[in-house]
Amino acid sequence: MATFKVPYVPANPTSWGPPSETAAGEADGESTLGAPASRFASLPYAPFGRSDRIGRCADFTTQSFARTGDATAGYFRNARHGRNRDEANKNLEFQYKVDAEEAKEFQLVDSSKLGGPGQSGGPGGGGGKRFVPQARRRANAQRLRQLNARRDDANRQGGNVGRYNQPQRTRAGGRFGGGRGGPGGRGGRGGWGRGGRGMWRDRIDRQASVSVRPDWRRVEEVDLSKLSKGTSPLSNLVDTSPPKGVEDLLWCGFLDQYNDQYDKVSTRTVAPLKRVETKEFYPVTTTDDPVIEKLAIEGKGTVFATDAILAHLMTCPRSVYPWDIVVQKLPTGALFFDKRDASQFDYLTVHETSNTPPTPVRDNSNEEELMNSPERLSLEATMINQNFTQQILRSSKYRTNFDHPNPFWDEDDNDGMEPASVAYRYRKFDLGEGVQIVARTELHGLGKDRQKADTSKIVTNISANKKKKKKKGDVNPLEVPDGDQYMTAYALNEYDPSQVANAPPARPGASINWREKIDNQAGAVLASELKNNSFKLAKWTAQSLLAGASQMKIGFVSRTSPKNAYEHVVLATQTYRPMDFAAQITLNQGTMWGHMRLFIKLLENEPEGKYVIMRDPNRAIVRIYGVPPGTFEDDSDGSDEEDGDEDSNEEDGGEGEAEE
Repeated sequence: MATFKVPYVPANPTSWGPPSETAAGEADGESTLGAPASRFASLPYAPFGRSDRIGRCADFTTQSFARTGDATAGYFRNARHGRNRDEANKNLEFQYKVDAEEAKEFQLVDSSKLGGPGQSGGPGGGGGKRFVPQARRRANAQRLRQLNARRDDANRQGGNVGRYNQPQRTRAGGRFGGGRGGPGGRGGRGGWGRGGRGMWRDRIDRQASVSVRPDWRRVEEVDLSKLSKGTSPLSNLVDTSPPKGVEDLLWCGFLDQYNDQYDKVSTRTVAPLKRVETKEFYPVTTTDDPVIEKLAIEGKGTVFATDAILAHLMTCPRSVYPWDIVVQKLPTGALFFDKRDASQFDYLTVHETSNTPPTPVRDNSNEEELMNSPERLSLEATMINQNFTQQILRSSKYRTNFDHPNPFWDEDDNDGMEPASVAYRYRKFDLGEGVQIVARTELHGLGKDRQKADTSKIVTNISANKKKKKKKGDVNPLEVPDGDQYMTAYALNEYDPSQVANAPPARPGASINWREKIDNQAGAVLASELKNNSFKLAKWTAQSLLAGASQMKIGFVSRTSPKNAYEHVVLATQTYRPMDFAAQITLNQGTMWGHMRLFIKLLENEPEGKYVIMRDPNRAIVRIYGVPPGTFEDDSDGSDEEDGDEDSNEEDGGEGEAEE
C-alpha cells in the first residue's frame, strides 16, 4: 500500500516569502524530498507579467492607497470617475518596469489628426500639409516640453512615476476647468457643472441653532422634501382646506399714510435711506404679549402665535438655515408658539437660498470680509427693512388711530421715542375640528387704491372685512377713508457675491446689477431675488396674507458703495397684491395651512409641557423634541444676573471715585 509522504516545505524564520538557500539549509537539511530552496530564492509572490493582476491580502506599500501627497488626491479623483477599478488591485512592485535608459529616449510627440476632406492637408484639401497657425504650434511644443520635463523629473526622483509616464492625453481638470472645457463642464475639477468638486469644496457645515441635550425626548421627525412631494408618512395629516372663517378680535396702534413719491424713485432719482432713530420697534414674542394673554384667558382660541411665527412654519420647506421655535402646551390643551429670547429669529437672512450664500468669516478675516459675513449682512438687512418701512410714510397729520394704543409702548418711559407706525391686528382663524388660531398680525401703512378695492379675503369667503353698522361713540377700525387700503412694507437689499473680497470667479449670469436692470427689467431683478431669497419672500407674503393686507410694498435698497455697509439708497419701490404675488412665487395657500395643521396635530396628543421645533442645520428635516420645563430659562436669567452685576459694579466704582 502506497504511503503519503509530506513534501518538502522550506521554512523562513527571518522574514516573509521564500527563504534563501542558506536559510533553508539551516531550517531543514533535507532537500531531496522536494524542490531545493534555490528554486524559490528569487521568485516574487505573484506571476511575473505585464498584464497579470494579483489580489491583495495585506499590502502597505501600494501607491493607490498611500495617504500622502498626490497619491491620495489621485486615487479618490480616479475613484469618482471609475478609472481605478482595475488599477486599484495592482501592486506596483510586480508591474513591468521600463528600463531607465529606454525611458530617457521616450519623448511625447504631437499626435493630432490631419484635417478632414475639404480642409487644408486632408483628402481633397488645398495642399499637402495641414496649416497650423504659428502661435498654436509654439503652444503645442511648449506643452509637450513641459510634460517631458515633468516626466524626467519624476523618473529621477523615483516617486509618483505613474502620473506623467503615460500616453499623451488631456487629463481631467485644469486650473478652473472641468473635463469638458472648464467652467460649466461636466465633472470638472472645481467647475460649476454636474459632478464638479467646486460645490463640495465650498460646502458649509452649519451648526444647529440650539444644542440638543441628552434629556430631550424626540417626538417626531418631518422630512420637508418628502412632505412637499407628498411622499412622507405624515402626508395624510396635511389638510390643505382653507380656514372656515376669519374674525377680527382687536386692533391696536396706528397707521400713517404711504408717500406716493416713492413710487417714482428710480436709479436716476434715488432716495437716500435715512436712519429712523426716534422710532421704537417691538418684536415681542407670543407669551409676552398682554393682549394675547387676555384673549387666552377669555378662551378665544386654542393656538396662539404671532404672524411671523405662523408664516415661518407655513413656509419652512423653503428654509435653509437652522432655526428653532419653542412650543408650550398648557393643561387645557392650548398651544403657545414662541421664539427663544437669545435666538436670531427676528433677523432677516441674505441670500439664504442662493447657490453662493455668504460664507462664514475666518479668524484672520479683514474688515471687508467681516462686513459681508452672514451675521453682519443679517443685521444690515434688518436695519434696512426697519428704516424703509418708516421712511416711505407721510407725517403724523395723516395718521389713523385705532381702538387701543400700542400695547408695548410705555408713555412714562419713552426717552423721547415714539412707537413705529404699526397696527396690530389680532385675528382668529377657525381651522375646524376645534382648532382656532389667534394670531397677532402687523400692518405698516395705508396705501391709495388705484384699482378696484381688494377685500383681502383669505382663500374663502369670510365675514372678516364686512363693514358693520356704526353706533354712536363706536369706532370701526375697518372703516378707513375711501380709497385707502391696508399695506405691508418690506425691503430687499442688494448683495453681489462677486464684490466680496477674495471671492472666487462668479458664474456668468449668477448676479444682476440692480442699477443697470431695475428701471427697464424689474422682472429680472425680482426673479433673481426669488431664487436667492425664496424663503424670505415667501414668509413676507404669508405675513401679508395673514394680516389681510391689500398691498405689499417691496423696496429695492442698495449700498452707495460695495465697501460701505452703512449708507444706502432706495433704487425702486414695487407694489404687489399679496394674492397675485403668492401665485407668482408658487406659494400655495392651502399648503401653508396644511403645514400649520400638521405641527398642531403632532402636538395635540402629547402631554402638557415644553417642546422645541428645530430644523436640522444641514438637511431638510424638522425635528420635534420634548424638553424639561426649565429649558432656556436659565440663559435669560443668567444674562439678567450679569447685567445686574455690571450695574452694581459700576455703582460701586462710582462710589469709590466719589470717596477718593
